[in-house]
Amino acid sequence: MARHSDSDIRALVKNMTLKEKCSLLSGEDFWHTKTVERLGIPAIMVSDGPHGLRKQDLSHAGGSENDSIKAVCFPAACATASSFDPDVMKKLGETLGDECQAEDVSTILGPAINIKRSPLCGRNFEYMSEDPYLAGELASSYIDGVQSKGVGVSLKHFALNSQEYRRLTCSSNCDERTMREIYLPAFETAVKKSQPKTIMHSYNLINGTYSGESSWLLRKVLRKEWGFKGVVMSDWGAVNSRVAGVKAGCDLEMPGHGDVNDKKVLKAARKDKKLVKRIDESCFRILRWVYDFEDGRKEGSFDFEKHHEIARLLEEESIVLLKNSGMLPLGGNEKFALIGEFAKKPRYQGGGSSHINAIEVTSAYDTFHKAGLEFDYEQGYIIEEKEDDKAKSSGLLRAAVEAGKKYGRAVVFAGLPDSFESEGYDRKHLDMPANQNTLIDALADAGVKVTVVMHNGSPVVMPWRDKVDAIVEAYLGGEAVGEAVVNVLTGKVNPSGKLAETFPLRLEDTPSFLSFANDKHNCEYTEGIYVGYRWYDTRKMDVEYPFGFGLSYTTFDYSNLELNSDSLGDGKKDKQTVTAKITVKNTGKVAGKEVVQLYISDKTGLATRPEKELKGFKKVFLKPGESVRISFTLDKRSFAYYSTELEDWYAPSGTYELQIGSSSRDIRATAPVVFKSKQSLPVEIGPNTTIGDLLDNKKTRKVIKTFLSKVMEKRSDRDAAREAITDEMIEQSMDSTPLRGLYMAGMHVKKRVFRRLVEDLLEKD
Repeated sequence: MARHSDSDIRALVKNMTLKEKCSLLSGEDFWHTKTVERLGIPAIMVSDGPHGLRKQDLSHAGGSENDSIKAVCFPAACATASSFDPDVMKKLGETLGDECQAEDVSTILGPAINIKRSPLCGRNFEYMSEDPYLAGELASSYIDGVQSKGVGVSLKHFALNSQEYRRLTCSSNCDERTMREIYLPAFETAVKKSQPKTIMHSYNLINGTYSGESSWLLRKVLRKEWGFKGVVMSDWGAVNSRVAGVKAGCDLEMPGHGDVNDKKVLKAARKDKKLVKRIDESCFRILRWVYDFEDGRKEGSFDFEKHHEIARLLEEESIVLLKNSGMLPLGGNEKFALIGEFAKKPRYQGGGSSHINAIEVTSAYDTFHKAGLEFDYEQGYIIEEKEDDKAKSSGLLRAAVEAGKKYGRAVVFAGLPDSFESEGYDRKHLDMPANQNTLIDALADAGVKVTVVMHNGSPVVMPWRDKVDAIVEAYLGGEAVGEAVVNVLTGKVNPSGKLAETFPLRLEDTPSFLSFANDKHNCEYTEGIYVGYRWYDTRKMDVEYPFGFGLSYTTFDYSNLELNSDSLGDGKKDKQTVTAKITVKNTGKVAGKEVVQLYISDKTGLATRPEKELKGFKKVFLKPGESVRISFTLDKRSFAYYSTELEDWYAPSGTYELQIGSSSRDIRATAPVVFKSKQSLPVEIGPNTTIGDLLDNKKTRKVIKTFLSKVMEKRSDRDAAREAITDEMIEQSMDSTPLRGLYMAGMHVKKRVFRRLVEDLLEKD
């Protein structure tokens, strides 16, 4: 089929009646766009994701939109983000793209990249990270993978949707700098690098305006600044005022609600020529999306067996080894106790709209059997324990401890039940079920060497952490999680995952503890830019496990950090980038993968900044004794913060420190680099402008320094003043003094002299 050109689509829009155009702006039903039969415009289907195809089963009439086809469940984003590997995300995307083509699905609703502001968010299992740089890079690779198959994605949820509580009516109140540095950059990276076919706006309000009605968000930032060309669709049921949404830039309402909102838009458009122009723009974008899929149809595949193996491989790349005191890998000849209901019934995915109807789920219990390892199994606990289960639970506990004591070592599968975390509500605490904590404590207290395997979608408190010998974080690892975990436990696979989020010691330590999901109408982002490790590392707080942390069965050495330049800048004659190179060597006895992380620390002291920020990462495979030279290239944005005064990214002149290591708390090498900025922050000259601000600004610094030196010299003996008055003294003593203080605080500056100073300052500014 010949591709519809942009001019073809514009001609279609021109030939549509206004009623047909308004009709196209909402879905036909839960999953389909509308047709325009008169012009031969087809409908396309979208489907939930993002870690599997949740397509409605249309094989029988009257089925619910929640009745989905059998599909392959891949690891959730909480797991795959821990791979720190763009190749993992791209492979996941390619595989899902194949499945979509095979099932005639135009667009998969994902990836979800909202920042993990708090570990309590009920939907964190399908979000990637607390860090926007990591989330943006991984999302871009996922999008590239899906869209390489002629299928679109719907990047979601745009924006500041970091809680489930009152998500349809609550306002996320956040300053612009925090939005630009924390909650928008992942979307910005994905848009600029990968141009997703669609973006889904969130339910919530932002500073009092619904995200789907914010022209600042959808038109100014998304389209004008970032250059987004695709369709903006609503989250399902997120539309408040459809007319306001069309004006702001929301193209498509999902799902469809008959013609109720279509009529409202049509009525308003008959009186508003500007709205008609907006409608034409939306129709063009929707039809461009429809025909990109229809014209580019490919033969997809839904090879369950092959894709199940891919799910296993992705989970193996994502499992994080949190602790190992020599217990792992398991020896093949020693029997052990296998304990926990999750060993037979793994929790492999989260609840809500991303729930996949998996065709085959493998357990660790079955995989251990197939591998020929000898063990005794005990249930140990009841996953969803009720009050009348107490007696049974006591018996399960006793049997588990006896099995552990019999062999001296036990592998316990633990984690969070489905009811603890899901779309639609947030967690209230970070605790695991009490019966699981009691079991692990009892085994450790009995002298059993314990390995704990975790199935959870977000951080939990581990009160037994110091008692056990090994901890394996499997997260929600998809349908092949049992095989992947056993391969890691037995050493067939060397774990290489790193935490994409910080595990705090307690809920009270979290940055948003005082302001998360505790108000019916507003959510105040009081912690600002200090989210995740930015908070913990800046405050030097103890944590359970830091961001970027993960162990291996081998060890790695970092050496010989070199920069190709000790400075860069934003001037025409300055180097625009700096490249850092470091050697990483496998110093252990087995092959393994290491995630090398680069952070930037601002040492200029000219703005409030986190202690460090991730600006680069690379995952490398090394055989024993093998080494590799890794390079990172940094530009101005790597060093910059968002200045609301400039309405742009600003890197102050001065010294920064490059930090390269294995986690945010394990820095192996550092090097200074100087940034030279040609920009200056604007200074509003007036009576209350402080001397300190004038001294900080390179345009006004010389004027105010010269003036102050002359004034100070006149107030005392000339020779004594020259000896006693230094630049440092002037800057420190006058930092907070407003200009008006020069003639109101005994400085004896005449008004005409003061006026001349202001004129000079205004001229320089």
